[in-house]
Amino acid sequence: MSVKGAVIGSASALLALLTVAGGPAPGASAAVPPPRPAVPLPASASSSTTSSSTTSSSSTTSTTSTTSTTSTTSTTSTTSTTSTTTVSPASSPAVSFTASFVRGAPAVEDHPCPVRVPPGTRCGYLVVPQRRDVPEGPTVKVGFAVHRSTAADRREDPVVYTSGGPASGSIPLTGHLADMFRDRDVVVLEQRGSAWSRPRLGCPETVRAVLDTLVTPGQAGQEKGVIAAGAKACRDRLGADLRGYRTGEIAADVVDLRRALGYARWNLFGVSYSTRSMLAAAAADPEGTRSVVLDSFLPAGKDWYDDVSRDLTEAIGKLAGQGWPDLPARFERMVDRLNRDPAVVTTDDPLTGRPLTVRLTGDDAATVIGEALREVDVVPIVPVLIDGLAAGRDDLLQPLADAAGPGLTSHEFGLYHAVQCQDEAPHNAFAPARPQLFTVVHDQAVCDAWKLPPAPAPEAVTAAPVLVVGGQYDPTTPTRTAEPAARALPNARFTEFAGVGHAVFLSNRCGRRTIAAFVADPSAAPPCDPAEAAHPVIGPGRIHLTTAVYRAQRAPWTLLPFGLFVLTGLVQLGVGLARPRRRLPALAAGVCGLALAGLTADALYGVAAENEVVLGVGIPAAVPWYGLPAWAGLAVTLWAAWRARAARASRGPAAGGFLRDPTAAHLLAAAVSAGFLAWWHLYFL
Repeated sequence: MSVKGAVIGSASALLALLTVAGGPAPGASAAVPPPRPAVPLPASASSSTTSSSTTSSSSTTSTTSTTSTTSTTSTTSTTSTTSTTTVSPASSPAVSFTASFVRGAPAVEDHPCPVRVPPGTRCGYLVVPQRRDVPEGPTVKVGFAVHRSTAADRREDPVVYTSGGPASGSIPLTGHLADMFRDRDVVVLEQRGSAWSRPRLGCPETVRAVLDTLVTPGQAGQEKGVIAAGAKACRDRLGADLRGYRTGEIAADVVDLRRALGYARWNLFGVSYSTRSMLAAAAADPEGTRSVVLDSFLPAGKDWYDDVSRDLTEAIGKLAGQGWPDLPARFERMVDRLNRDPAVVTTDDPLTGRPLTVRLTGDDAATVIGEALREVDVVPIVPVLIDGLAAGRDDLLQPLADAAGPGLTSHEFGLYHAVQCQDEAPHNAFAPARPQLFTVVHDQAVCDAWKLPPAPAPEAVTAAPVLVVGGQYDPTTPTRTAEPAARALPNARFTEFAGVGHAVFLSNRCGRRTIAAFVADPSAAPPCDPAEAAHPVIGPGRIHLTTAVYRAQRAPWTLLPFGLFVLTGLVQLGVGLARPRRRLPALAAGVCGLALAGLTADALYGVAAENEVVLGVGIPAAVPWYGLPAWAGLAVTLWAAWRARAARASRGPAAGGFLRDPTAAHLLAAAVSAGFLAWWHLYFL
């Protein structure tokens, strides 16, 4: 799940108003680059874009097909029952799938791409046994995409990528990866059971169970009972043989896809969980592996559940070295306080979209902070969050809670738990830990209910060149375990990237350049300095804690007092400039009001240009002082109203009634200013 998604862009509505006084807003500077802007395939392409919601019920034809994607394989033999479909996007070589591309290789089927992909991309299914130890049993369809490089110097060995999770989506990153590796084809493979594979092993029953435990938190034993009931209901509904969904089978899918597509060799790229499956695929397919990239390495020997609390506290300890020496103690205080008195937060139910009120304990807050630490532009504000929560600022949990909901629906949890319960859980003791993260409680309860047998550990050694990259603050796959595991591989090197959490290639430009340079030449030196962090950690006292900007993004009408204040200031300035000698008070009041708007605009723009996510929890510490010009403007306006009233008493009522009465005009402006200042101090600050 991504807390960044809940707070990025939260300043947009306020910055739009501030543009009146402060000029145009700078461009967004999100450190995690979105995938390359993708457009649907041309009308001639049969792989037209469809939404993920429609693909869940779409059927595929029985005609199988395979793709010819390398320049060295220009001929294919097909049987009379084989159908070949070809797509020729503008300026792109043809990409096609034809059955029996390699004799004895698994079949592939052409299928419309489930999400937006760049031109020159073809999607399909790899058709393989659900369990390779039961070859006559049911088959599964594993989604994949092939993006054909149009570079003049196109290389014959592509990059094959799979996301982590388990059960994270991969195909949406096709454009991003095509930008990274412009001179190579990019093959993106889903995991069996994921959203764009068939069957799709979603598990809303366990998601509902987790939400129920957050609504009425209890002891771990009570919560496990609720989750176990949801897990049993999910498994009964799925009806699949979950023993076919484990790392060994996922790795074998990678090997089979290379054979089916006809590539002689390729470069394997995994992140987080998929570093396990990709390393296993490399070990199983040495002749087909040119190089391996392991981003946020999860080595096979790591007991993830037993280490997860320690990994989180160690990441927070690293942040303590950035000007927060008491941060570990503040973290413990936060957990203790919220465990005694959970925070009440209203958010959206991710399954229904309706309002949902949850009670977040200290263990829950620690869990979502651990998730937040994965994001490179959220890392700088984590110390501020912890410090504020320890001091009782429960409102800071709102962005985290809003992000946690979509995170619960971003994975197919039937697949996630099938893998975890066979490949990870059997090697962990699940001893009580502090904090007791709800992901651990949840996963243990599901695994106890499903009682799947432990999976055999796949081989995890390759002689191919391996690049392992990790983030300095990664709480999920920390460098403490990733680096020694990398050193144990016969031909590997390890690089840590400063300021980064999880998934280096999604969050760090130097990381992407380093990975691309390695694939181009595994012996090449890094092209940039990994010790340069993209965003500095926010130090103590640098921001004033407030979620007003975040709340304004969700409810723009709350900015009405600010808009009226800016408008009043503009009117006062215009009136004063028209006759500056006679209307000097109006001119002064207008300047004071617009000074506040301009100073605030400049401060918020500066933060947005560096790291917009910061505005989700606070504003620069100097901004509260910018209210002083508004107070001065209010005082000048009241003085002007008093003076106009005295003048009217000596001269009599002004012609034209209320609308031409200077006293009334000044009092109206004063009322707007007073209302704004009340909003400024009681709501915004």
